[in-house]
Amino acid sequence: MATPEETINVCIQMLQHISEDNTIPRNIRRVADETKSLLMNDQKSIGLRAAEAISTIDEVSNDPNMPVHARTRIWELVSQLETVPLD
Repeated sequence: MATPEETINVCIQMLQHISEDNTIPRNIRRVADETKSLLMNDQKSIGLRAAEAISTIDEVSNDPNMPVHARTRIWELVSQLETVPLD
C-alpha cells in the first residue's frame, strides 16, 4: 500500500494530465490546477490537503459539459484521495 505522500504525488500527476487535456473544458482544467496547488501546499497537513482537494474537485464532478473520460479520471482521483488518513 502506498504512503500518503506517494498517493498525493500520484494525484498531482493525475491532475496535471487533466489540466493539460485540451478535450476537457477550460473551467474544469482551471479547477484541476487549483486542486493541484492545494495538494502541493506543504504548510498544511497531508490529510487536510486531501480533504480540501476532494471538496474542490467534487464541485466540478457533476458538470454536464465534462467528457465521460474526464469524469472517470475525477472519480479515480477522489478515490485515491479518500485513502489518505485525515490525522
